[in-house]
Amino acid sequence: MSESESIHLKAKFTAIISDMHLTEAEPERPPGDLWKKFKTKQFFYDDILEDFLYHIQQSTGSEKVELILNGDVFDFDSVTEVPTDAPYRISWLEKKRGLFSEEAKSSFKIRKILREHDVFTKALSDFIKNGNTVIIITGNHDLELHYPSVQKDIIEALNLSDTEKDRIRFCEWFYISNQDTLVEHGNQYDPYCVCQNPINPLVQKFNRIELKIPFGNLATRYLINGMGFFNPNVDSNFIMSFADYIKFFTKYLIRTQPLIMWTWFWSSILILFQSSIDRLLPELKDPLTLEDKVNEIAKKSNATPRMVREMKEISIHPAASNPLRIARELWLDRAFLVLLGFLFIFQIFTFIKLAYDLSFFWMFIPLFLLLPFFIFYAKSIHSDVSSVKEPNEYVLSLASKITHTKRVIYGHTHVPRHEIVGIVEHLNCGTWSPAYLDVECTKPFGKKTYVWIEPGANGERVAQLREFSMGDSHRVRGDKTPTEPPKISVSS
Repeated sequence: MSESESIHLKAKFTAIISDMHLTEAEPERPPGDLWKKFKTKQFFYDDILEDFLYHIQQSTGSEKVELILNGDVFDFDSVTEVPTDAPYRISWLEKKRGLFSEEAKSSFKIRKILREHDVFTKALSDFIKNGNTVIIITGNHDLELHYPSVQKDIIEALNLSDTEKDRIRFCEWFYISNQDTLVEHGNQYDPYCVCQNPINPLVQKFNRIELKIPFGNLATRYLINGMGFFNPNVDSNFIMSFADYIKFFTKYLIRTQPLIMWTWFWSSILILFQSSIDRLLPELKDPLTLEDKVNEIAKKSNATPRMVREMKEISIHPAASNPLRIARELWLDRAFLVLLGFLFIFQIFTFIKLAYDLSFFWMFIPLFLLLPFFIFYAKSIHSDVSSVKEPNEYVLSLASKITHTKRVIYGHTHVPRHEIVGIVEHLNCGTWSPAYLDVECTKPFGKKTYVWIEPGANGERVAQLREFSMGDSHRVRGDKTPTEPPKISVSS
């Protein structure tokens, strides 16, 4: 494909939603059992998605709609079921936390998700059969969409004809809509969730080939999946202060999960080890097909090969390059500090007992005296997981210039936005995930927001941040939709 052969799909009307986090259903539990309550079927929203797809089709009259599912559509990391008659080996860790990211295992997970969300699957199939187009962009929680067999499983579940299959497209990490809008999940600018090489994401591990999973996703798989009172869809559910963790433990966990500290410790050690090792593993590359892959990605993304190569280069450096940073996020630095303090004082008392008959209970006195210093240190360390998710003006302007677009739309942060940053119109779709601020799932986080792009009065398309509820859609209060998109000068 030449540099000029870049545009393959055009659309007047485009709808973008993000971060749906469709995953398996948690088995029903007795009343009062709050373990992973947010994953139970009572919080599935497939009927709302079905109504949404019908609504956007009715909004355009006879015009067809381009629907962009902007990353984290499927949450592979939260699937913990394993097959009973698998033709492959399943390790003890997979039985406890979910299958690894090998292609055959990823295929099992997507089929499980699609079966449980059959209402959404049928609605999406009807949407495509009606002549509309669907673009699925890979996010950090559905990196396993990179596998061809996983994409094939989705297409088979949609039951499409050969002609209809041309109206669904999978993009590795970004898509350019109608030459005026760059749509990207946004995890490439988050050091904790960045896919190190979205062109070649596979690595060789001993006798198997896997996707290289970012630290944030390893934390979901090996830590959050084993601590079922923490909702991974809301950062504040699992990123707390020392005092908040104590309150949470005494309120919810002391009776139901008394060994939660051990679960946290061994899971965190595993995450630190695997993320550090994975960071050093080279990606699998075939020099003979590398340029073909770039060309194919460009074609699917309505881009040029040059854009693909340049977009890859503006990705942020992975946090896994700094194991100490990872240890701080997992609270392992505080754990090791307590352990070293205990061992040091224990050694001193062991030496003293050679000369004096003292009870070992006396060594808790210096430990108690050191407690204020530990609390001061713990309170001085703040997580930056949430703060680094937002792209800055430099990234926005560079991505806009590379792709020759005037508007950039992200997801990932779960926070809806519509603003002008520098010379770029920036929007964020928000989230449709089962996000709740409390364990009882009585305080929902966020609304069902989406971005709607339609022709404006001057012929150029304009974007709005809208909120959807059953049968109705309206602009989000406070949305400052520009009457005219910003003029951006781009060089070819």
